[in-house]
Amino acid sequence: MASSIIPVEQLVADARKSYNETFGNDPKIAVCAPGRVNLIGEHTDYNEGFVLPMALPLVTVVVGSQIPGNKITVITVSEALEESKRVDFDLPTSTTPLLPGKPRWANYIKGVIQHYRGHPMPAFQAVICSTVPLGGGLSSSASLEVAIYTFLQQLCPDDGDEMAKAMACQKAEHTHAGVPCGIMDQYVSVLGREAHALLIDCRSLEAAPVPLVDHRLVILITNSNVRHTLTGSEYSTRRKQCEEAAALLGKNSLRDATLEDLEAARDGMDDITYRRARHVIEEIKRTLQAAEALRQEDYTEFGRLMVESHNSLRDQYEVSCKELDELVNAAMEVDGVYGSRMTGGGFGGCTVTLLQAHSVEEAKRHIMERYNGSPSFYITTPSEGARVLSL
Repeated sequence: MASSIIPVEQLVADARKSYNETFGNDPKIAVCAPGRVNLIGEHTDYNEGFVLPMALPLVTVVVGSQIPGNKITVITVSEALEESKRVDFDLPTSTTPLLPGKPRWANYIKGVIQHYRGHPMPAFQAVICSTVPLGGGLSSSASLEVAIYTFLQQLCPDDGDEMAKAMACQKAEHTHAGVPCGIMDQYVSVLGREAHALLIDCRSLEAAPVPLVDHRLVILITNSNVRHTLTGSEYSTRRKQCEEAAALLGKNSLRDATLEDLEAARDGMDDITYRRARHVIEEIKRTLQAAEALRQEDYTEFGRLMVESHNSLRDQYEVSCKELDELVNAAMEVDGVYGSRMTGGGFGGCTVTLLQAHSVEEAKRHIMERYNGSPSFYITTPSEGARVLSL
């Protein structure tokens, strides 16, 4: 089915209505932060490599107000959650920090509050509303973290350092959600630019905007609607395997390794470690090549690199699944499609496809025919990062 993207203004109106019904007054603050799609450069960010994401028009909105006392109340209107949609807790102190618990969605919020860089933080109440699909590989977690941080900045300003903001949100995911993620998701949610992808160097944390404004192109996201859960799963295993490979190669990270290094050390590592490292080393190189292809408007080359990336994620890194493979294969059968690949952590979620605008309807029709599931489609454009909204 085709999913139209709900405008931010409608999300704000929905969140405001829920806030008024719950708390009996109107919120004073509204902010949003986007999800992201990674065009190429998967599982390279925690290896200090390069990634090429763009911020999406799918966003998380937070509305709320400061209140007296020391209680925080947050409500989510997400229908996809099976847990309690309301959480109440006390402001943290030096002796009673916020700890993870149930409901799990609130851990992202607690983590951001715990690592927030401005003080003293007041009590508040807030409502969250989001169009970023949960568990879809489009960074619903980073979108929530960055939206909460942006909301806190309106209550209790920090120093405005956007890189430190992204890193605080990343730390929140590490400590309170238990996911040892790289910096990409939070970075692009904070610093995304309209009409541009961002080539991010995950070592130096520098980013180069890459224009993506050709109206003959469409970036189609297809949600397999198979949800993945990264916590306590294969994600941590893959990260450890990369660290082990780097250590065997005598490198600080796989960013510093070459295929020649890997081949020379192959006899000293098991096959799984070798394949994980090979994916990362080649994917870092592919990402730089893809960014240059995009700058040159060489979409055929960009698409070729997308498919190479997917095949490596499937065969070397082993984070794809049959649903994602079906979606990619179906997309690649359509005239006008340049390339398609899984995006995000893997084991479900979404694919991203670069194609000619006139081929979109045929691509959606063909994918629905060939896919043994119920896909959702989002036609997307590169969007801006976190921002304050009008009420």
